[in-house]
Amino acid sequence: MSESSPSHTPDSFSVPNASGASEGRPLVEFDRVWFGYGERPVLEDVCLRIMPRQLVCVIGPNGGGKTTLIRLLLGLLQPQRGQVRVMGGPARAASRAIGYMPQHVRFDPLFPISAMEVALMGRLGRRGWRSRLGWYSRDDRKKARDALAAVGMIDQSDEPFASLSGGQRQRVLIARALCCEPELLVLDEPTANVDSMMESQLFATLRALNDRMAVVVVSHDLGFVSNLAERVICVNRRVVEHHSGPLDDEAVQAMYGSSMRVVDHCRAVSHEGCRHE
Repeated sequence: MSESSPSHTPDSFSVPNASGASEGRPLVEFDRVWFGYGERPVLEDVCLRIMPRQLVCVIGPNGGGKTTLIRLLLGLLQPQRGQVRVMGGPARAASRAIGYMPQHVRFDPLFPISAMEVALMGRLGRRGWRSRLGWYSRDDRKKARDALAAVGMIDQSDEPFASLSGGQRQRVLIARALCCEPELLVLDEPTANVDSMMESQLFATLRALNDRMAVVVVSHDLGFVSNLAERVICVNRRVVEHHSGPLDDEAVQAMYGSSMRVVDHCRAVSHEGCRHE
């Protein structure tokens, strides 16, 4: 099955302004946040702001605190010290304005669910008890179609989710996150298990979506991050911001403890790759 090219975000796909967000104030704010598990500190004195319609990438070594940072942002964890505010209030209270795509999604490949039905899951709970039971309205279905169109998957909307390629499943899961009409889209390792062509298509999709909402991407792919982000947030217990542009060797060594080769996916390079200077 071939990958489909992403279409432009349709004009009918919109993101309403939440009451707590405005262009001049932070969408997300971490104010001297500390968190740990038992006696083991994971995040220390984190100060971070994300403004509306910013595109931010989060990188760092395994165990450095990236997942904990995202869980705090989503309101799934509470800081032990400091405050996390999303749209001016507690993170948990803003959960309906955040679209989230997790890194791992477990599903039964024998369960007969279509791409459209997966996208519609993003509408669950939007209209009280009826939507919690899966009774979707005409407007719900329109939002799901618009979200699938935004990620270039409208032509596959009736296909079984299990029959899609890895990259197509990723896009359907992004559509599910978009169905809640978020002001903030959070993607955990969206380039995992996708090929270079799909990665380029995902790059274009995120750029288009960023015109309408803030996007936070967690990734280990430094080449993808280096080309995509306005801001790069490096997480290794503490948080350090790297400004937009190619990641240099000094920044990479500070995060990972050794020099790493970074490949620019948007340029033709030799089989040996290239190093950003």
